[in-house]
Amino acid sequence: MARVSSAAATMVLAGALLNACSLAPRHVLPELPTAARYPESYADDPTAGARATELGWRDFFTDPRLEALIATALKHNRNLEIAVAQIEEARGQYRIQRSQRLPTLALNAEGTRSGLGAESAPLAQFGPTGVSGTFDQYFVGVGISSFELDFWGRVSNLSQAARAQYLATVAAARAFQLSLIGDVASTYFALLEAQESLDLAVATVNSRREGLRIARKRLDAGVTSALDFRQAETLLTQAETDLASLQFTKAQNENLLATLVGSAIEQPLPDPLPLAQQAHLQTLAAGLPSQLLTNRPDIVGAEERLRAARANIGAARAAFFPTITLTGSYGFASTALNELVGNDRRSWSYGPSISLPIFDFGARRGNLTIARARENIAIADYERIVQTSFQEVSDALAGRKFLAEQVRSQERGTRAQRQLAELAHLRYNEGVASYLEVLDAERNLFSAEQALLQVRRAEVSNLVSLYIALGGGQLETR
Repeated sequence: MARVSSAAATMVLAGALLNACSLAPRHVLPELPTAARYPESYADDPTAGARATELGWRDFFTDPRLEALIATALKHNRNLEIAVAQIEEARGQYRIQRSQRLPTLALNAEGTRSGLGAESAPLAQFGPTGVSGTFDQYFVGVGISSFELDFWGRVSNLSQAARAQYLATVAAARAFQLSLIGDVASTYFALLEAQESLDLAVATVNSRREGLRIARKRLDAGVTSALDFRQAETLLTQAETDLASLQFTKAQNENLLATLVGSAIEQPLPDPLPLAQQAHLQTLAAGLPSQLLTNRPDIVGAEERLRAARANIGAARAAFFPTITLTGSYGFASTALNELVGNDRRSWSYGPSISLPIFDFGARRGNLTIARARENIAIADYERIVQTSFQEVSDALAGRKFLAEQVRSQERGTRAQRQLAELAHLRYNEGVASYLEVLDAERNLFSAEQALLQVRRAEVSNLVSLYIALGGGQLETR
């Protein structure tokens, strides 16, 4: 028994040691397909500010209502639930494949009854008793069935590929979490813009209704002509049209936000911050493009898919070599069930087998061609994602500088337009200007105020995009 156990252990150990052999290509990342630094015209000091990866989303956002919405979305968004379930699926696949690297022990118990008739007397010598009749045979023991000795690394490479796919799925889920945070924030800011625009439109409609009432009195009194009255009526109609459009936009944003959150929004929610205060977020350090390789989960996932593709090449190459498997068993065998266990009933066997397809009509070469093609696809996909990431960060950095300048300019322009509208009303009331001048001033003021809200929303949405593009910070686990 000692000799048998020693021999079996030696074979298993040899198989385990041979698992280190691999025919997969060495994993080397492609050269960075982008510039070494972001454009200096809007990214002067890459270290100025906080690192996005060290800043949790709760620390980055300052609006308590937005934080509550994001927290709810991270718990209940259906697409995120799918991404998390896919992690569990990939983890299960990896465990299945990893188990193939070790022998599987099975407990076997069987009993058979066979008969040998008198006419088969010449074969009686093969019966357990050497005579014709009915014979019983019982066996109980443990066995290893077709354990592959991984000389060429086929099993280990398949295990590495499954592990890399699992890690890619984890990275994909984290990337979706960041994307979800960005989508909720952008939709929330769009909703704030729609609400503030709606408030502005309501105030404008009320003001113009009052203006139309005054224009009617002036027309009835013969102070002004019907032209001024119709112009005031036109101004009111335009404001009412804009009001209806903004109500529709607000409803769409509310519906989209409800879908992203994925659940009934808990009430009451904290009061929101005005859109003008949403841009007071912490300044983020741009860093270097090379840091994106480890900070961005989509890049990490692309690298893992490349690693899996190369491991599959190793498995495809190993298929050209012989497959060697080990089968063994140890237990007790007897013709009587009550005498099954005992030193004199011991039964054991072990031995290797070898298999090498000679003619497969190009199947193995075809599998290798597929594996190499998938490696090339994974390399191109990795480089594409790196380039896209560089573009997203560069765009967000440019937006951080130029949108802030645009907001300041628009604020100055809106103040000037408001003063112009006040002067137009004063001139009209004093009879030195026509109502057409008031009409143009009111229309331009409303457009300037709407444009200011739009550019403020664009600025804060861009800051969120920069946070997401740099890889975001710590995420809560589900």
